[in-house]
Amino acid sequence: MVDDIDRALLAHLQHDATQSYATLGKAVGLSAGSAHDRVRKLRQRGVIRRTTVDVDPAAVDRGVSAFVMVNANSWMGDAPTRDVLAAIPEIQEAHIIAGAASLLVKIRTATTEDLQAALRRIFGIDGVTGTQAIVVLETFFERPVSVLDQDSEPHQADADAPPR
Repeated sequence: MVDDIDRALLAHLQHDATQSYATLGKAVGLSAGSAHDRVRKLRQRGVIRRTTVDVDPAAVDRGVSAFVMVNANSWMGDAPTRDVLAAIPEIQEAHIIAGAASLLVKIRTATTEDLQAALRRIFGIDGVTGTQAIVVLETFFERPVSVLDQDSEPHQADADAPPR
């Protein structure tokens, strides 16, 4: 689906999505126009889903995070359940899982009281039979999806870049 140049472009964009196409092209051995064309095609194909800003949760009063396993007696991935979950703003991620629980959600709130309120809303969803919350004490890293093959050599610009 993507070649080595596309992967290199994606890696550079993950590091800094504000780079000019001239800078991106130079880093991977393309002209600015070719880099722009490839990035446009990656967007059109859905490889690049969106461009966003990585915000420190604590700086915006969302310093409490928890992973919550949700038990249910019905499938949680279909509408309207999916829509009800998506309407809870504290839920950042929701994953249908295999194992003891039906669903795993990641929640960020300002306080533990707000976390409790979010858990109550989840527990009130039709079909939910229980929750188990794991509160995060400290996050020492979160890693984006690696677009480079594990055994591939990084481009020179990657070798000079500080660790993320």
